[in-house]
Amino acid sequence: MRTLDGPRWGPASGAAPRQLVVLVHGLGADGHDLIDLGPQWGKALPDALFAAPDGPEPNGSAPFGRQWFDLWDRSQAELAAGVAAAAVDLLGFVDAERIRLGLSPDAVALMGFSQGAMVCLHAGLRRAVPPRAILGFAGALLDPALPALASPPPVLLVHGEADQVVPPAASRLAAQTLRGAGVAVELVTVPRLGHGIDDTGLSAGALFLQRAFAEMPSEQGAPSHG
Repeated sequence: MRTLDGPRWGPASGAAPRQLVVLVHGLGADGHDLIDLGPQWGKALPDALFAAPDGPEPNGSAPFGRQWFDLWDRSQAELAAGVAAAAVDLLGFVDAERIRLGLSPDAVALMGFSQGAMVCLHAGLRRAVPPRAILGFAGALLDPALPALASPPPVLLVHGEADQVVPPAASRLAAQTLRGAGVAVELVTVPRLGHGIDDTGLSAGALFLQRAFAEMPSEQGAPSHG
């Protein structure tokens, strides 16, 4: 497992964090690419800390940015192996961060864009304690061989209909596969949107996160000061 780090923001309330939202960037970016979602979604989750780790590897296709796994070999076996290794790194970061913050194991949500969404879906669906929510923007489910899910987390998938990098059919297929495994999935497709996130996705994400943490007891997730 490789150790990750990256920028953090929040909580907007100025209080001790009660939730952790991990933002997972796409290929060729880094944590700074998504950390600005913190101030926007912090309005819906004022007690959340937003953390955006940098991917574990240098970008293999350009001299800048980071990646979660290599895409030179896009065979199903290599993609599944790559996303599985990246998921181990991501889950290590998640647990180290929530322990540092004194949060309970379920006070966590995962959000990813593009390659980051692929990693979030793989990691979140295999986490010993399911996250409160998984949000995948412009991503795909790379390994459809899902484990048995006794208590699957809710999943939001958002995809632009004009995406020419990751086809929107990937999110439709992911939604179909996940629903078949008993996962509650909300699929939002955005007309004329390419490979990106717009106001429609931002609003859907804020509401989804707010709902996911709505039933958390007031004392749950509060840091201990013993």
